[in-house]
Amino acid sequence: MSCPFFLSILVVVVVGAVVITGATVGTNRQMYNVDDGSKSIRAFFVFGDSLVDNGNNNFLVTSARADLPPYGIDYPTHRPTGRFSNGLNMPDIISEQLGWEPTLPYLCPDLKGQKLLVGANFASAGIGILNDTGVQFANIIRIPQQFELFQHYQDRVKALIGAAKTQQLVNGGLVLIVLGGNDFVNNYFLTPCSARRLQFSIREFSKYIVSEYRKILLVKP
Repeated sequence: MSCPFFLSILVVVVVGAVVITGATVGTNRQMYNVDDGSKSIRAFFVFGDSLVDNGNNNFLVTSARADLPPYGIDYPTHRPTGRFSNGLNMPDIISEQLGWEPTLPYLCPDLKGQKLLVGANFASAGIGILNDTGVQFANIIRIPQQFELFQHYQDRVKALIGAAKTQQLVNGGLVLIVLGGNDFVNNYFLTPCSARRLQFSIREFSKYIVSEYRKILLVKP
């Protein structure tokens, strides 16, 4: 659903769920004026799984990594970047189409100073809507932890530009949330007799996933 001044999209498909939300859609980041007086910035915040992870898992001890070829073969550097893609991923394409600088992974050491005002990517490959999804990957950043990192991000930005301007930056930001595919692939269908398959039929599991996803959307990070 969209209207001239607000963007709020919810798409639920068999293998995942995508939410894009924000205020005042446009090709320029006009929600917050950076103190340099020369340009305006609208922050972009990304949460979710491997479809939108742009490198956070490279900084974790986990098997859910995309740090070897052929990942990245069509990326501008032709090298693996931590994206689970041969090239750009969804957040990259959104930023590119809007003429924005791409966000950095939150765990990346380069995310500091003015780079924080661009926003951040908190996504982590392997996670799902359910906290028992992706247990085989061990050390991944589940949605509650991604929201905790978002709080830490805000604290860092407050130290840079102050509390009031940080609130303005966050309130005017564009948010992308991509979740759900792993709950089927790496949970329900992981083994012929997975715990969730013994607990639910596929129809019941799908309804359960939607209800749990709704709870995530209602959380105030």
